[in-house]
Amino acid sequence: MVSHLVNTIRNVVGITGNVIALFLFLSPVPTFIRIWKKGSVEQFSPVPYLATLINCIVWVIYGLPMVHPNNILVITINAAGTAIEVVFLTLFLIFCHDKKKRLKVLLIIMVELIFMAALATLILTVLHTTQRRSIIVGIIAILFNVMMYAAPLSVMKLVITTKSVEYMPFFLSLASFANGVAWTTYAFLPFDPFIAVPNGVGTIFSLAQLLLYATYYKSTKRIIAARKEAKMEMHLSLSEVAVANGDVDPKKTAGATP
Repeated sequence: MVSHLVNTIRNVVGITGNVIALFLFLSPVPTFIRIWKKGSVEQFSPVPYLATLINCIVWVIYGLPMVHPNNILVITINAAGTAIEVVFLTLFLIFCHDKKKRLKVLLIIMVELIFMAALATLILTVLHTTQRRSIIVGIIAILFNVMMYAAPLSVMKLVITTKSVEYMPFFLSLASFANGVAWTTYAFLPFDPFIAVPNGVGTIFSLAQLLLYATYYKSTKRIIAARKEAKMEMHLSLSEVAVANGDVDPKKTAGATP
């Protein structure tokens, strides 16, 4: 009776974790809409998407029945996450105008795919019990899961230096925090150290990002407002220079009728 109740709670928490994780994977959508509109990746980093891609792939392997049975919820969400990250990275490559950076990202993706293919092949051919497979893949999954949560920290130096969180997506940090809490809870029903450890650490990392966001949110608004004001002043100055040089009809500039 108790075990049935625990299993039911575990499934509910797992489904909740799937929904939250889906929001986590989709949270960069506003960022990519901005990239699409501006036609450039600007100063956005590809690191979070590269880290999430390899993390999702390794968790798909971990959730396979021949590796760690009874983890269908782990497979479903990470398979979806893999597909989403492929789309994001494709867009990043399209709108990245720095050839060296684009080539670097492409090479990293290729290395990740080759590594995961080699891992899956070795695990399924060399190790012959699910217990051994779970331990090896679980340890690797811990490393990549922590990398995924820590990836947005790569922009923390930029945030502290510029006192602006413009290039640290808020929804990504928030979704990471909620995801970490959900999967840490899931890992205790029953206890699974390979899920508990990385998601517990991830919760702490995500909380640090949210605290940093709260610290520099107001200064970011001031910086963006000052930038817009500077652009307007520059536009007005250029218009005045054009009028003074006779390049523009003053009446048209002022909006007057002939």
